[in-house]
Amino acid sequence: MTSLTPESATPKPVQIPAPEAEITSVRATLRSPRRLRVEVLAGLVVALALIPEAISFSIIAGVDPRVGLFASFTMAVSIAFLGGRPAMISAATGAVALVIAPVMRDHGFEYFIATVILAGILQVILGVLGVARLMRFIPRSVMVGFVNALAVLIFLAQLPHLTHVPWLVYPLVAAGIAVMVFLPKLTKAVPAPLVAILAVTILVALTSVTVPTVGDEGQLPDSLPSLFWPDVPLNLETLRIIAPYAVAMALVGLLESLMTAKLVDDITDTHSVKTRESWGQGAANIITGFFGGMGGCAMIGQTMINVKASGARTRISTFLAGTFLLILVVGLGDLVGDIPMAALVAVMVMVSVGTFDWHSLRTLPKMPRSESIVMLATVVVVVITHNLAIGVIVGVIVAMVAFARRVAHFTTVNDIAHPDDDTKVYAVTGELFFASSNDLVYQFDYRGDPANVVIDMTDSHIWDASTVATLDAITTKYARYGKTVQIVGLNESSAERHERLAGKLGASQLSPRAGRLPGRPAQSSLPRRGTTESVIAPADGNPPPHHPASCWTAQPRATAWPGGRRGS
Repeated sequence: MTSLTPESATPKPVQIPAPEAEITSVRATLRSPRRLRVEVLAGLVVALALIPEAISFSIIAGVDPRVGLFASFTMAVSIAFLGGRPAMISAATGAVALVIAPVMRDHGFEYFIATVILAGILQVILGVLGVARLMRFIPRSVMVGFVNALAVLIFLAQLPHLTHVPWLVYPLVAAGIAVMVFLPKLTKAVPAPLVAILAVTILVALTSVTVPTVGDEGQLPDSLPSLFWPDVPLNLETLRIIAPYAVAMALVGLLESLMTAKLVDDITDTHSVKTRESWGQGAANIITGFFGGMGGCAMIGQTMINVKASGARTRISTFLAGTFLLILVVGLGDLVGDIPMAALVAVMVMVSVGTFDWHSLRTLPKMPRSESIVMLATVVVVVITHNLAIGVIVGVIVAMVAFARRVAHFTTVNDIAHPDDDTKVYAVTGELFFASSNDLVYQFDYRGDPANVVIDMTDSHIWDASTVATLDAITTKYARYGKTVQIVGLNESSAERHERLAGKLGASQLSPRAGRLPGRPAQSSLPRRGTTESVIAPADGNPPPHHPASCWTAQPRATAWPGGRRGS
């Protein structure tokens, strides 16, 4: 028998995951040289990747490249302190540039900056009002479509740098990709994207080949940003000009930022404060506007470089990304201008590949068809419009329609009992709203039913006015044939809604399904509030003298119907 030595008897310590607050803590990171190194290097890589992006977005907006570069600096530094999602990168973005470019084209730079400031104010207001809570209504299929569409857009954005260029660009891009694929298998001490950028830059410098560089994208600034006040009249005419674009920018910026924050939450298994992120984005845009920047929002591509490729988790990397950006473009502009675009393209291609949810393609045949349609609709709209916000909105609308259509089929009407020769009991089961209740009126035998009809709604729920109008129409159609209807078993919420709306929606006059005979107005009741109720429509369409319309007799909830089973 093998004896236990002290070494073998002592259990090995189990690594317990660090608490969430520790992972994103700035103080804990400053006390850990290893974690601090990760944050510093991640900020440097992001800053290098921001430069060509900011320049290209400035061109889209029709402004000087300095406007986009300064916006990226002020947005990153501001959101590092004000934002609710640590390690997320905010800077000048293409979506914002597209939205407010018409202001620059039609009204000039002063109105352009005024639009950015107003959009920031609107974002602060929306954030304080709790707009972030609407994120719960975005389904997973839309989120997957958002991520996949983003990966496609990142890749498509690199194509201009891969077409009509010297052939040497292609092996350089391949070399950069190879470094990022194989280096992490050897060591993760330094971010692979940073090594790829340095390796390709050094290779180009040693071989003296001519390939496109960062300097070819636009002139880099040589001075620090300064305070700027837009010289526009403070009147309603100015508001009329800039308000539509400011509203669009505020909504697009918030939607992209909140979606990106949710994605980072999932990747890092940490929580973000969405409300703080909302008003923080607004405050950062206000600050950016007063420094003459073009505004922006969360940049998911650079955020993926920071969080996924480089492993950053705190606000330090976000702050340093903005700081390094300013140092690089102002202090080291000549060196940065010599970085080959092939190196940055290689980084963004790998970000695109890493961002795409490849698992979603494998599970596509197994997913419900409606959810697959939602995901594909989101991707297609984003790729066509190049606007993530529009794609998400379309995806949510498609998801709502698909859900309503699916739930509508769960409503059933069954003939469950015949207590006597003059009475028939129907049981309505399911959730009743506009999509499911519209066909409810066709489920009854108005001509063939006996004189007394009971509709048991114990296992159903009334959600909207459309259902109440449908019940009014059913009552009216039975009254056409001189028959009495009782509606029983409503729960408290349904009873309250029915009591408030029944007989007041004009269903007998407006609904072609009601089939009211001329000169015979049907009277729908207003039953007493409670868990049960009845609606009685006598043959003459008017309430009997001992049952005034304002106080109809409540019927007990059905538990077992004689001559049949209780509704299911």
